[in-house]
Amino acid sequence: MVRRSRLLVVGLALGVLAHPAAAAAQPAVGVPRIGVLSAGPLPPRAHQWEAFRRGLRELGYIEGKNILLEFRAPREEGGRHDELAADLVRLKVDVIVAATAPAIQAARRATSTIPIVMATSADAVRDGLVASLSRPGGNVTGLSMLQTDLSGKRVELLREIAPGVSRLAVLLNPASAQSVSQLREVEAAARALGVVTVRLEVSRADQLERALRAAAEGGADSLIVLTEPLFYGLRARVAELALKHRLPATAPWTVFAEAGGLVSYGASDTENYRRAAAYVDKILKGAKPADLPVEQPTVFDLGVNLKTARALGLTIPPSVLARADRVIE
Repeated sequence: MVRRSRLLVVGLALGVLAHPAAAAAQPAVGVPRIGVLSAGPLPPRAHQWEAFRRGLRELGYIEGKNILLEFRAPREEGGRHDELAADLVRLKVDVIVAATAPAIQAARRATSTIPIVMATSADAVRDGLVASLSRPGGNVTGLSMLQTDLSGKRVELLREIAPGVSRLAVLLNPASAQSVSQLREVEAAARALGVVTVRLEVSRADQLERALRAAAEGGADSLIVLTEPLFYGLRARVAELALKHRLPATAPWTVFAEAGGLVSYGASDTENYRRAAAYVDKILKGAKPADLPVEQPTVFDLGVNLKTARALGLTIPPSVLARADRVIE
């Protein structure tokens, strides 16, 4: 039986995202309504959507007065988005802001006319979300994270921190198309370094612990996490299990290092969410999504967790610490 996703509305389900005054205010007639389709449950993503709201405020939008946000999110990590996207279309929102490929694809299935802004996408072109970065076409535009291109660099970074790594477990969701291109980059980088890769296929939260235990028992001595909404929401659990099984681990999000992972490297997701507000602004002022080029990242974060390094018996090289944007003690 397929579990129905619960509709989560800001102010009802997540206090950190809600502003009581805005929730209580009655918007005037003609105030634009923005549908927000989250990649997963809101609590692990509160910082992202607050960055989006900050971007709106910087552009002069005041929630509840001259703009209204309608948040929708799956109840569980890995939950479906189709019903949520359809609900936003029924509300006749002016723009849909969607995060990650599953949410963006659901929004595309729900409407071909309402503009869709990608708050973040691993690789918009390779994932088939837009025709090209310069001419996206259709009703979708926004921001791409270049996660595929950075996948190999994370392998190199992990090897720089843990030179003894020889058997790398790759955590991926086999149901995710975006994992395929990232996996190729990881495997190519690993081969160049003489590192063997082992695929860990996880498509549900309850499979995670068993998969990491099996990897460690099978001789894996390190872990790389591919870009995937499921793993983003479970990042603290992934970091905990990696440490438990003594696997130096890397992932695309700086918040992974903050959650206890050894090292993270990738485009700043909060910066992408803040910049998504500019797309909303342009579209509300008359721009067409097809005419707005997809932007690539401008800010990249390298995060290192020294506490985790000590627990694993590793010393972070000075060359890595000198490049780190965030060092977690």
